[in-house]
Amino acid sequence: MKDDELKYPRLRKTMQRGMTNWRNKLFKPEFQPDDFQLEDVEVDIPGLDPVFEDYRIVNISDIHLGQWITPKHLEGVIELVNEQNPDMVAITGDFVSYIFEDVARELEASLKELKPKDLSIATLGNHDHWLGADKIRGVLKKSGIVDVSNDVYTLRRGEAQLHIAGVDSVMLEKHRLDLVMEKLPEEGPAILLAHEPDFADISSTTGRFSLQISGHSHGGQFVIPGLGTIIRGPHFVKYPLGKYKVKNMVQYTSRGLGTNVFWFRINCDPEITVFTLKGAS
Repeated sequence: MKDDELKYPRLRKTMQRGMTNWRNKLFKPEFQPDDFQLEDVEVDIPGLDPVFEDYRIVNISDIHLGQWITPKHLEGVIELVNEQNPDMVAITGDFVSYIFEDVARELEASLKELKPKDLSIATLGNHDHWLGADKIRGVLKKSGIVDVSNDVYTLRRGEAQLHIAGVDSVMLEKHRLDLVMEKLPEEGPAILLAHEPDFADISSTTGRFSLQISGHSHGGQFVIPGLGTIIRGPHFVKYPLGKYKVKNMVQYTSRGLGTNVFWFRINCDPEITVFTLKGAS
């Protein structure tokens, strides 16, 4: 690793700790439920068995714990998630930004409080790899969360099946859609978790996924009425926020919970997404 690559994370850590220190002095970083917007999204899933009708998947993304999102914020978010009575919780990466050790215990404690009927499931994002993917995977394992990065989990109700697949970070070139397709059974509808939304251009070509759930963009953090987000970056150029149709697949990009470089949002509230699955008529 080059020296400048070593200095960059240290600089980010110093900046983050400094900003956190000033935030705690100037503001009271308490959780306010109204700061987080619940988005209800119905999605038609062709081939969905009636036993999965109205199945509820609650998605959170881009927690970035330790920046704008404090442990108190995350505790409140987890309560909001549980209040939605989810069948499943899906988390689409970027749990922490640049400092893992400062928030590892709080992250694990909060994630353990998720109470879906079936399970919680997750994929990793680019920041998770920058920090050390094994550290994040360790938290997920201790929290009882299933990591489906480059993997598939199958829900079964008798003979009925619903597959939840995931790809690892596209930005860090850790994704292996080929492995996912090898593991994915031929029968039963499938949903894909992919941190980076523009991956929809690739995943949709398989014809195998009815829905891709993503984050990564933070919705651009600044949204201009009538124009949308003006901030787009690697892997969120085409699908920066909200619902899209890509070939025969629905792509949904969450605005996420946290922020990264800029600790504020304009017309772009943090988001908790509640997906309700419907059998396509």
